[in-house]
Amino acid sequence: MLILQAPPPWIMAAAAAASPATDPITIVSGHQRLSIGGAMFRVRADVTMSLGGQPVAIVPLDDATPDRLEAIARFWHGWRRPPAPADPRLTPQRRSRLRQMLRAVDARIEHATYRAIAGVLFPQHKIDAAAWAGDALRETTIRLARDGMKLVGGGYRELLRRSRKA
Repeated sequence: MLILQAPPPWIMAAAAAASPATDPITIVSGHQRLSIGGAMFRVRADVTMSLGGQPVAIVPLDDATPDRLEAIARFWHGWRRPPAPADPRLTPQRRSRLRQMLRAVDARIEHATYRAIAGVLFPQHKIDAAAWAGDALRETTIRLARDGMKLVGGGYRELLRRSRKA
């Protein structure tokens, strides 16, 4: 989260210039969601936080610090030179897999078989009943449903954390 001085007139000008067709600021439970350069950022106004009239970012030093610094860099680039860079944490491949995982979870909740789920998720593949037990699509479908259930069970919080080498 970026903490800004109040009132932030530069934010209004930058947000309006970057997103003229939409309302650039939305207040959500004490925080503001700000659209700059096509990206959404969560900010909070604080009258005590300024440095010579310039906004200040407070970054807690914890395991999520690299992600926060990346968000601040995206915010700064979007503010200075819209559009904001794309968020690198969710690649197009990961987004596609997330969609498949949620579709598999929905189907499992409705008691669909793995073979029926695979038929919907992978319509280009012919799924033979005799070869289903050894088919790689069977394992892929089971993993998608398993990982999707982890997401639904609270694992979604890990989505936007980058994997880090220890």
